[in-house]
Order: sequence, then C-alpha cells, then structure tokens
Amino acid sequence: MEFDPSRPIWHQLAHEFSRRIVVAQWPPGSRIGGVRELAGELGVNPNTVQRALAELEREGLCRSERTTGRFVTDDEDRIRRLRRTLAADAADDYIAQARGFGIPLADATALITERWPSDDHDTARSEGR
Repeated sequence: MEFDPSRPIWHQLAHEFSRRIVVAQWPPGSRIGGVRELAGELGVNPNTVQRALAELEREGLCRSERTTGRFVTDDEDRIRRLRRTLAADAADDYIAQARGFGIPLADATALITERWPSDDHDTARSEGR
C-alpha cells in the first residue's frame, strides 16, 4: 500500500480497512488479524495500526473481544451504509476530476454508463435498492 504524505497514515489505514470490510475481504463476523501481523503486512508501526483499528471500533465496524481479538461487525446495515458512503466519496472524487477537465454532466454520466460492465446489470437489485 502506498501512502499519501499529506494525510495521516492511521487515517489511510482506517479507510483501507473499511474497504476490506465493504468488499468482504474481511467478511462480517470474521476475525481481523493482529496488530503486529497487520503492521508487518503494511510496513507500518503497530501503534499506527492500533489507532486505525480503534477508529473502526469507534465507528462500530469492529469489536474487540478481550482474549480472542477483533472481529468485523455482523451488522449488515452498518456495512451497507459504509459501502454507500465510500461509493459516494468515490463519486465526489470523479465529479471533481470530471469538472476539472471541463466535462459536462451528460458526458460524465454517459462515460460511466458506457464503462459499467454489461454483465453487472442487476447490482442495484442485489443491494436492495
């Protein structure tokens, strides 16, 4: 993972861990690796990983069990809301870039539609929308 020097690493890790939850790399109820294990994987200080995981815990995305470690929340609604939030953030980034390039809304929308995989037509139904 490459880090953006303009943002705190713990914040970037919290975002990455949230992404792992959303894409089910860390499925609901699964045990999250230990702080030292994650720090070694990511090449960062264990205290930085601890701070990122504490943020996830504060947000209700994981829970600590004293003797067995941390686990991803089982709250599917919370994960669904997180997925929507992360997607909205990505959309905001796209909008800002498209506007910066001078692309009008109709063209930006057409670009998304044209690049969306054709075999993924029922994603909205599976998401409960």
